[in-house]
Amino acid sequence: MEILTSRTLLTSPDPQALTAFYRDALGLAIAREYPGGTVFHAGAGLIEIPAHMPPHDGVGDVLWLQVRDAAAARNELAAAGVPIVAEPETKPWGLIEMTVHDPDGRALILVQIPDDHPLRRDLR
Repeated sequence: MEILTSRTLLTSPDPQALTAFYRDALGLAIAREYPGGTVFHAGAGLIEIPAHMPPHDGVGDVLWLQVRDAAAARNELAAAGVPIVAEPETKPWGLIEMTVHDPDGRALILVQIPDDHPLRRDLR
């Protein structure tokens, strides 16, 4: 099976609030809007908020978002009023990670890959 692209769909009991969070607080660019939904660019991936789909419990959902600078991202999010759940820290596996939650309680792990990390050397 060949995967050509991927997209994460996030359903919500309040899709307007969730859309505002990803658009305004995180500052994601809109890739496409359609009646009943919005698709955002998220690095090489896409995040879609389909307002036409019924919500489900999103607590188990987690988004992993790579950022260039975790400390700068932390400051931007805090300035936008986003509570920081876990401050940026270097994890045992060498990545700098921090955590915030969206309005539905979904965890967003923002990850900075240090210049000397093996992920930087694997160019596959």
